[in-house]
Amino acid sequence: QVQLVESGGGLVQAGGSLRLSCAASGRTSSRYLMGWFRQAPGKEREFVAVISWSGVGTEYAESVEGRFTISRDGAKNTVYLQMNSLKAEDTAVYYCFADASISDARAGRADYWGQGTQVTVSS
Repeated sequence: QVQLVESGGGLVQAGGSLRLSCAASGRTSSRYLMGWFRQAPGKEREFVAVISWSGVGTEYAESVEGRFTISRDGAKNTVYLQMNSLKAEDTAVYYCFADASISDARAGRADYWGQGTQVTVSS
C-alpha cells in the first residue's frame, strides 16, 4: 500500500505560480510512476503530468506543456508540480497518483490516489 498526501494548493491570480507537493509513504520502495490529474467542476478528471520512477522521463498534457514542470525527490519520496503562468482554466482539484504502469496511469486507472488539493486561479 502507498499513501499519498498532496499540499500546496490555494488561490492565485492569473499569471501567477504555485507549487504542489505529493508525499508518498508506505510501500515506497516499489518503482512507481507518479503524477497528477485534475478535475474541474462539471468536467471529467484529466491527465496533467507523469514522471518515471527514476525522474528522467516525463510527460505532460498539451494544455500545460511549457507552463508546468513535474519533478521528484527520491530521498523524500515526494513529487512536485511547479505551475507557472496559471490561467483561469487551470482551476481544478489536483490529484496525485502512483502506479507501476504508464498506460494505467495515463488512463486514470492508477492504483493509488491522494485526496486532492484545490487550485483556484482568479482572472
